[in-house]
Amino acid sequence: REIRAGHLSPLELTQACFAQIDTLDSTLKAWVTLDREGAEQQARLLQEELANSHDRGPLHGIPIGLKDIIYTKNMRTTGGSKILQDFVPEYDATVTARLRRSGAILLGKTATTEYACFDPAETCNPWNPDHTPGGSSSGSAAAVAARMCPAALGSQTGGSISRPAAYCGTVGLKATHGRVSLHGVLPVSFSLDHVGPITRSVADAALLLQSIAGPDPQDPVSASVPTTDYRVRPPARPPRIGLLRSFFLETASPDMQAATEQAAHTLQSAGAQIQNIELPDSFASVHQLHRILMIAEAAEYHAEQFQARREDYRPGLRSMIEEGLTLSAVDYARARRHQLRFKSEIRAAFSNVDLLLTPATPAPAPEGLASTGNPAFNSPWSYAGLPPVCRFAVVLPVALSPQGLPIAIQLIAPAFSETDLLCAAHWCEVHLGWNQSPTLLKQNGTL
Repeated sequence: REIRAGHLSPLELTQACFAQIDTLDSTLKAWVTLDREGAEQQARLLQEELANSHDRGPLHGIPIGLKDIIYTKNMRTTGGSKILQDFVPEYDATVTARLRRSGAILLGKTATTEYACFDPAETCNPWNPDHTPGGSSSGSAAAVAARMCPAALGSQTGGSISRPAAYCGTVGLKATHGRVSLHGVLPVSFSLDHVGPITRSVADAALLLQSIAGPDPQDPVSASVPTTDYRVRPPARPPRIGLLRSFFLETASPDMQAATEQAAHTLQSAGAQIQNIELPDSFASVHQLHRILMIAEAAEYHAEQFQARREDYRPGLRSMIEEGLTLSAVDYARARRHQLRFKSEIRAAFSNVDLLLTPATPAPAPEGLASTGNPAFNSPWSYAGLPPVCRFAVVLPVALSPQGLPIAIQLIAPAFSETDLLCAAHWCEVHLGWNQSPTLLKQNGTL
């Protein structure tokens, strides 16, 4: 709105983002590649277009970061790997091309774990650099949280959008599997991978989804389900929310339990209907079989290159590929059959509710950079292909943990119901008081 009113130019906003990057990134290490010249050139072009009454839409002139597994023509895409350290794609990923057409300004590539798997990037959590920002979309979440860019794209196979968003106090959206094209995105697991936005509000996440969603004939797993208008608006009624206590609340830390219970109470007081929901029996095997699918498909993608460059893989990914190569076709078929069963059974959980509510993570961001945290609360929704939104729970008495780290909840909706999910999530966001929340705190003299 400020850009359209003439109060702010795309070039000024872009330069402000680079200034913030210059101030903070030597500590946070959220970026791998920056395209200052290209971004400023694009900002000037978009500024001229607005002066000539050519408006590409809500993202016109908005700087964006891209996770470094998403292809960008003539810009490095390293995948966080020694193997790809000099790789420059000859074409844009579909999501990249769609962002460009929408008027987004691509600042550069954000840090990722190697091939979006287990070995952590160097990125630090902006709330406290001694803690992990999560992964694998480490740089995207840290960059948005530290105000280096208004939004970024991440990807998720287990919990790689949801967990970094939760640890860094931002919004993360993983749409239904197939809703956003994977063409031109380095894969982990073709049946589990998702691309999605990390932003500072639900409304912003909706605007990015509006730009990148939709069928893509170049992606064999792209869904043919038509897109709708994802922009947030007041829902027809307060949402009916199912609270998942078993496993999620039972295994969460006391801080996460208290925050989630308080969030549910706040939403109920605002008019939401809250009821307890039981998980289906098939949930018991979800984490084990999610791992089988992921490592089998990752091993298939890397198999040929792994034989030639085994020592160039970092230990976590190397071990995963080795394990994946030992799996049998029966192991894989059993996991795929169970995945179909779980998808069917979890669908029944929505028979009387619009959303499911859980803590976003078992605990706030752990200390140290040797791990990206526990994805156990996120991977079931990647396995089922369902869309969750992670949201920072800000108005709770324990809005921040005793260590001053973000606490988050996640909302899960049925497949291809992103419009209803985003409207309901925005309603929850308003009543949970994000606008009254603290912004990024000064921690350890860094921010």
